[in-house]
Formats: sequence, structure tokens, C-alpha cells
Amino acid sequence: MDNTFKLKELGFSQYEAACYMTLIGNHPVNGSQLSKISGIARSRVYDVIRSLISKGYVIEVTQGQYAPLPSDELIRRLKTGFSRNIQAFEQEITKATQKEDFEYVWTLTGYDTVMSKAKAMIKNARNEIYVRLFPEADKHLGKHLAAAENKGVKIRYIAMGEIPPRFRIQVVHPDHENLKHTIGGRSFDIITDKKEALVGIFETGNEDLSPINWTRNQWFIVANRDSLRHDFYHCFLEKLLDRNAELTDEEKKIYEVIKEDN
Repeated sequence: MDNTFKLKELGFSQYEAACYMTLIGNHPVNGSQLSKISGIARSRVYDVIRSLISKGYVIEVTQGQYAPLPSDELIRRLKTGFSRNIQAFEQEITKATQKEDFEYVWTLTGYDTVMSKAKAMIKNARNEIYVRLFPEADKHLGKHLAAAENKGVKIRYIAMGEIPPRFRIQVVHPDHENLKHTIGGRSFDIITDKKEALVGIFETGNEDLSPINWTRNQWFIVANRDSLRHDFYHCFLEKLLDRNAELTDEEKKIYEVIKEDN
């Protein structure tokens, strides 16, 4: 990768980036030497030097000899400037944002993109997380859910396969093997604090292009959270009616907790 690429991303022109990177490794030098080492034409190099001097990134140490601002100081200034710009942007965008009565449903694609969003939601959760995951997704998110529970967040976990029982409120979906074939992939559901939902299906063989829905739409969240709550009931009914087995004391406690989660 071109070592000037990141500086260009931080607001330097191509020539400014090339000039600064050259000076970092070669200083003090005059304009002619700088032109030769950097590849910047002599007709342009002095304009570039003057621009960097005006920004405080280069200094003329003696007549016609130039040196760069130390890299650690440049990084500090860029970080400070970036932070100020973000704060100012936050204030402006808050003032400009239209107040909506309706939240849209957005589509995310890319397995890593979805997992990154899921981790952010889990990290920001404060009260509860309803989650339904297959083992593949659990490998990415399990430790983050455990960290959330350690902070006091209530985890309601429906395991779609052989996933170790880590949480107090955790069940195994009785039909997870058939569902994967029925729906053509692995369902993925995370709902945090009754405020945010990330749900969809990772289509088998097409995971990276599968559309996963993210929203803060309250009707969407209520419907999907209620669907997960009823999956807990499905687990208990399947055991009672299909297998003619009794619920354990722990399962009865889970039932009472879910029933109270209005």
C-alpha cells in the first residue's frame, strides 16, 4: 500500500502527503533535494512546502532548509482536530435531524458487517438482550453476550443447536435441525432493550450476500421480540406434549421469567 494513502484520507493532498512522508525520512533538505527524493516536480514543490508550513506541519529550519513536524505531534494534532470536528458535526446533525414518528428498516449485507453491528448492539445494551443464534454465530458473539450478562444485562438465549449452556435463561430450540433446511439457512435474531433489532436469515452458501434487517421501528421490534418469547413456550410445549416429559424446576423458573417479560 502507498505509504501516503492514510495521510490523504486525513485531509492531505497527494503532494502534501508525499512531501511530508519524504521529509520524515530525509531532513533537513532544500526544495531541490525534496523534489528529487519525493518525485514532486520542482515547479510544484515550493507551493506544497508553503501549504504545509501554513498548516504547521513543516518548518523552515534555516534559509531554504525544511524539516517536518515530529510524527507524534502530527498524530496528536490530527486526533484533536478530528475529535473537534466530530463533536461539531454531532451538534449540527442533531439540530438538522428531522424528528420521525416512523423508523425505517435498513438492510445490512456482509457477514462481517452484520457481526460487527451485532457486537456493537450487545456492547451498548443496558437492560436485556433477546437472542436466537445458530452455533456459527455464537462463536462470534457468545463471549460478548457473556460480558453483557456480567455487567447486569438480562440475556434470553434460544440456542439453535449444540451450544454450551452459559446463561441462566437459555433453552435449545427443539426443531433447530429441521428449521435450517426448511428456511434455507440459519436464522439470526438479536433484540436489545426493546429498542433495536437485527434479524434475518443467513442463506446457506450465500451468507455474505444475505440481507439482514436492522431497525429501531417499535412495531417491528415488538413483533420479533414476541416471536422469540414464544419460542421459549414452544420449547416447553414440545417437551410436555410431544415427549410427554415433565419440565425441570429450572425450566419452570425460566417459564415464569419469560412470562413476566412483557
